[in-house]
Amino acid sequence: MAAEATMDQKALPDFDPPKKPKRNKFAFACAILASMTSILLGYDIGVMSGAAIFIQRDLKVSDVKIEILMGIINVYSLIGSCLAGRTSDWLGRRYTIVFAGAIFFAGAILMGFSTNYTFLMCGRFVAGVGIGYALMIAPVYTAEVSPAASRGFLTSFPEVFINGGILLGYISNYAFSKVPLYLTWRLMLGIGAVPSVVLALVVLVMPESPRWLVMQGRLGEARKVLDKTSDSKEEALLRLADIKEAAGIPESCNDDVVQVSKQKRGGEGVWREMFVNPTPAVRHILIAGLGIHFFQQASGIDAVVLYSPTIFKKAGITSDTDQLLATVAVGFVKTLFILVATFTLDRFGRRPLLLSSFGGMIFSLTTLAVSLTIIDHSHTKLMWAVGLSIATVLSYVATFSIGAGPITWVYSSEIFPLKLRAQGCAMGVVVNRVTSGVISMTFLSLSKAITIGGAFFLFGGIALVGWLFFFTMLPETQGKTLEEMEGSFGKFWRKSDAKGTNGNDNNGQIQLETNGRT
Repeated sequence: MAAEATMDQKALPDFDPPKKPKRNKFAFACAILASMTSILLGYDIGVMSGAAIFIQRDLKVSDVKIEILMGIINVYSLIGSCLAGRTSDWLGRRYTIVFAGAIFFAGAILMGFSTNYTFLMCGRFVAGVGIGYALMIAPVYTAEVSPAASRGFLTSFPEVFINGGILLGYISNYAFSKVPLYLTWRLMLGIGAVPSVVLALVVLVMPESPRWLVMQGRLGEARKVLDKTSDSKEEALLRLADIKEAAGIPESCNDDVVQVSKQKRGGEGVWREMFVNPTPAVRHILIAGLGIHFFQQASGIDAVVLYSPTIFKKAGITSDTDQLLATVAVGFVKTLFILVATFTLDRFGRRPLLLSSFGGMIFSLTTLAVSLTIIDHSHTKLMWAVGLSIATVLSYVATFSIGAGPITWVYSSEIFPLKLRAQGCAMGVVVNRVTSGVISMTFLSLSKAITIGGAFFLFGGIALVGWLFFFTMLPETQGKTLEEMEGSFGKFWRKSDAKGTNGNDNNGQIQLETNGRT
């Protein structure tokens, strides 16, 4: 009896729920350092919303030239995004981040010392290339260094820092709004050189991505990085085995340095595999990865962020200072809610947050459109409509930030197979920036053509189509390793794979093709 009691006592702990592992502090630090690069884009977006007011007054340029000036950086960033995939496969993820910071530094200096519109556009071109590099490489590095259990949390950091940069840009606008006109916008733009220098220096203390090291055959270095960035030794070994398999290295090979064929190192045959002869899974991944970037921007977020002072002016706020102060509130709310999303991504999953986010955006955009239309057709100032317009702008950026903002970067950086990841993410950034450029370079003209209320009705309709696309095309990726992600694609999904399995359960799914990899 005593022996049985002892056995029962020993067995009791087996019924306790497993303890949740602590977040890996080293991976956390690496993700923060890499993601800080995204401040560059955020600051530029935020600061231009206010700087444009003073640029137009100082240089006496038209609304069309202001539209082009504000949105053209998205087009320029395509150059950086297109080059970043091959550059990161060649130089490595870490030195590509340093390179991005150096390019943006040069662009910020040029903008700060601009003497005319043409000079300013040259500075925008250089800064845009740097932003394109930063946008692509930060989420790729973070996804590759993160353990699966906290990858959503860590990979959302780039969006956190984009929002932090936007808030800093808004604050810079408000802080410099009182200085003489010829200095105002130059100080706002030139001060952006400071964070790029800091970033280029701190990134040098980061380790290289373990997946890139394996692609180069440097298994010994990759093993050390994985030991530091994994939640356990067992997980480090499993991650290394998965990466070796994806890179075509035999599992039994444990040398510190091995020879890897040039094709396996990345870049060779990638475009053919993505666009010419994709498997059903790769085709589905490409549609999902590019689609999520398109709908994130086509739903009008950059129109709201870049033209907040204009929107508030249309709503009835006439003072420059009050417009910029209201814009600071937009940046604060956007940053606050992105932090909420960061701490819930790995708890609730990608699909629920994304669908909830777009649902809130649809409601906010429609209500904003109605209130602005009422104001536009009223001959008296309607304070309730003004208040409703401000409230719905804030609710729109809040709901965007809890899902559409961070999940776009998390999802697109984790779904591509190892060989296709750098170029696949670069293509996502290209779609993101082209769409953003179109929206930001046409918003003022669009508002004049169909009214500002009509513009937001249009954005609301696009957001509705986006919700349907996500519901149909995007499987849940929470809890999967990057190497098993491909098995979740090649199907239309009707419900979330909430358990984080490898996609073998076909309940609620409609099989499209069965002759490809799943």
